[in-house]
Amino acid sequence: MSDDASNNQQNNSSTSSSTPPPQQDSNGNVLEKMQQHIRTNKVDVAMWATRILTVLFTFSYLVPLISNQQSSFNKVLLSNAATSALRLHQRLPSFAFTREFLARLFMEDSCHYLMFSLIFFNAQPTLLILIPIVLFAVLHASSYSLKLLDIIGQNSWWGARFLISLVEFQASNILKAAAFAEIFIMPLAIVFTFRGKTGLMTPIVYYHFLVMRYSSRRNPYTRNAFAELRVKAEALAASSPAVVGKIIHSASLL
Repeated sequence: MSDDASNNQQNNSSTSSSTPPPQQDSNGNVLEKMQQHIRTNKVDVAMWATRILTVLFTFSYLVPLISNQQSSFNKVLLSNAATSALRLHQRLPSFAFTREFLARLFMEDSCHYLMFSLIFFNAQPTLLILIPIVLFAVLHASSYSLKLLDIIGQNSWWGARFLISLVEFQASNILKAAAFAEIFIMPLAIVFTFRGKTGLMTPIVYYHFLVMRYSSRRNPYTRNAFAELRVKAEALAASSPAVVGKIIHSASLL
C-alpha cells in the first residue's frame, strides 16, 4: 500500500509538472490587438468614429431629448464633413494646385459630400437632407464594425453581427435609397429658396452637386436612379393627355 501511495504521489507530481502554465488573459490580448489596430489604422478608425457620431446625432435629431433639432442637424453635417475630409485625405494625401489634381478632387465621392455639408449647413433642419448622410454612415460604419468585432473574436457579439449582416444584405437598397434622396432634395432646395429658408445660391450649387453624383465612377446609383425616374416619367407621359404628356416628356429630358 505504501508503495502504491508513493507511486501515486510520483504520478501526481509528474502530472502537475507536465501541466502547462495558465495562458495569458484573453482580455489583455484583445486589448493589445485593438490598440495595435488603432495605431495602424488611425484614419480608418477616425472615420468609423465620425460615422458613429453621424448616426447618433441623427437619432438625437429625431428624438430631441438632449439638444434641439437645429443643433443636432448641424452636428450631423459637421460629422459628415469630418468623415468626408478624412476620406478625401486618404484618397488624395498630397495637395497640388493643378488642373489635374482639381479634376481628380471633384471626381471623389468624399469631395461631393464635403460640399453637401457646406451647402446645407445654414438651411432649415429637414430630415430629407439627412437621409443620404445617415444611410452612408450606417452602411460604412457597419462594415468597419465587423472588422473590429473580428479582432475581439470570431464568435463574439453575435447580436451585433446579426444586425450588421442585415445591413450588408440590404446594401444595394440602402445605396439606392440614398441616390433617390439626393435627387428629391433638389426640388426641396428650390422650394426652400423661394420661402427664404436657405441661400439663393443653394439650388445652383446643389445642381452641380447632382451633376458630380451623376458622373461618379465609384457609385453608379445616382445615375441609375435618374434613368429609372426617366423611364417612369415617359410611361406616365404616354398615359397622360397630350399637353400634360408633352410637359412631362420635356421635363424628363432636362
